[in-house]
Amino acid sequence: MEPLRVILLPGSVLPAGPAYGALLQVLGPGVDAIAKDLELYAGDAPPPGWSLDTEGDGVLREADAHGWDTFHLVGYSGGGAAALALAASHPGRLRSLALLEPAWAGNWDWSPAHTELWQRYGQLSALPQDEFMPAFMRLQVKPDAVLPAPPPGPPPPWMAKRPAGINAFLQAFNTYNLDRGRLASFTKPVLFMLGGMSSPDEQGDNAARLARVFSDYRLEVFPGRHHFDPPHRAEPQRVAALLRGHWTRAEALL
Repeated sequence: MEPLRVILLPGSVLPAGPAYGALLQVLGPGVDAIAKDLELYAGDAPPPGWSLDTEGDGVLREADAHGWDTFHLVGYSGGGAAALALAASHPGRLRSLALLEPAWAGNWDWSPAHTELWQRYGQLSALPQDEFMPAFMRLQVKPDAVLPAPPPGPPPPWMAKRPAGINAFLQAFNTYNLDRGRLASFTKPVLFMLGGMSSPDEQGDNAARLARVFSDYRLEVFPGRHHFDPPHRAEPQRVAALLRGHWTRAEALL
């Protein structure tokens, strides 16, 4: 039996290696998984004309380099938004889709609270750099959620790229046309994993709206987790079991 072919996209902060290291260790045999870094951070600044399609094109190049006509796609946060865009633009390349709290899920049917939240995101670019990340993180969780403390010592070199990269994602979310009809035509299994302590105005809204779009959709909630204590890092064994079941079911439906 051929191994399961999987590409995993990280979010806008951690590189792919530390983002998915714990999960990769427990996926078990029979999984050929690639944790792919974002095209956004390939250079010192976001590439000119970068969009969610830039990330999708990078995923397809990675798959082509491995000789994969089709594959399973997993995306967290900003990578989840890029994964949604790829599911809409190239549905035939994907065997399944798994979303770990996508940072954005289209611009339709927003609740008033979701709309207000995105207005607050739009104000982040005016903040000094030392205030940007704490404010960015706090918007994504419930008021009583405990955010992780910064690691000791100086920040890693890659962190200097993150404010510009996050702003590039936020700008893309304002302008990208994620076609709801094309997304609805994606009929392969979709798994959405949600932290119960993440902002209901963002992730709860995303999960509910996507449930009305996809025909084969499953939601899994991790009650004590949130966007910066995400299930794939905090509970990799459970996430691995869910993903393997998701992929196995998708393979059986092909």
